[in-house]
Amino acid sequence: MKITITGGAGFIGGNLVRHLSRIPEFTEIRVVDDLSTGFEENLSGLPVRFFEGSVLDSGLLDLAFDGVDTIVHLAALPSVSRSVKDPVASHHANATGTLSVLEAARRAGGTRVIAASSSSVYGANPHIPKHEELRPVPMSPYAVSKLAGEAYLAAYHHCYGLPVLSFRFFNVFGPLQPAGHSYAAVIPAWITAAAAGRPLVVHGDGSQTRDFTYVGTVCQVLAQAALRKVSTPDPVNLAYGGRTSLMSLIAELELTLGTELRTEHQPNRPGDVRHSQADDTRLRNLFPEIEPTSLRNGLKRTVRWFLTQDG
Repeated sequence: MKITITGGAGFIGGNLVRHLSRIPEFTEIRVVDDLSTGFEENLSGLPVRFFEGSVLDSGLLDLAFDGVDTIVHLAALPSVSRSVKDPVASHHANATGTLSVLEAARRAGGTRVIAASSSSVYGANPHIPKHEELRPVPMSPYAVSKLAGEAYLAAYHHCYGLPVLSFRFFNVFGPLQPAGHSYAAVIPAWITAAAAGRPLVVHGDGSQTRDFTYVGTVCQVLAQAALRKVSTPDPVNLAYGGRTSLMSLIAELELTLGTELRTEHQPNRPGDVRHSQADDTRLRNLFPEIEPTSLRNGLKRTVRWFLTQDG
């Protein structure tokens, strides 16, 4: 099976390439990435054909998609706070980028597209846990751009018969996740702060909750979806129903690191969702063979990786 991963030099993409390279059924792995948020070193030593460039480059996509069986579309401009600062850039990368990928898949003869959406689409809808039939109430331009991508996937299925699958990622964490920038996710930001002896910045009171998902589990699901050619126009939550407050996460980190951590509370950020937890019924029905890595074990693996990095 030949597969192309857009955004394959990023955090999730780099982990996915590693995972697929160990599965003999994947005979060729291609990566499209403009390296705006990814890093070529994430692919170092891995058996990939690398296409450097944007998913908005139709000619590049035609080359990268030619003859492949599945496209995993991970390329995006991540971060709610980044989208609040620059909503147009988020729209171009995420919504228009997804449309560009779908058009290229159609030109390639109707190639299967598995795409990353986001739990942020649920937004201000207060229902917990979040099931896929809930009305989306996006609170940020990032969430809107991801919801638009989902809608495009469904439309291309209905209009053109394109096999599609849209996963709503929740708070994915693990090795390769970048930490040293202002839009860093909370787990890598906190691990690097703890390692440097700095206080952990908590936006708000820390009682807000998240459904953290270890990247290895995400890669297992994506690989199985490609191998078994799973498709549905309806979105699927990719998380397993955990509900961890930020203060509880700090307690888990203290246990993992074996030290007490200092915190510094700052104001809430615009666009941030208060509570997030997945209903995993649809996911487990589609992928009953996969058992997720626990938050504790995922944190241990993640901390071990971060603490072995130079600098």
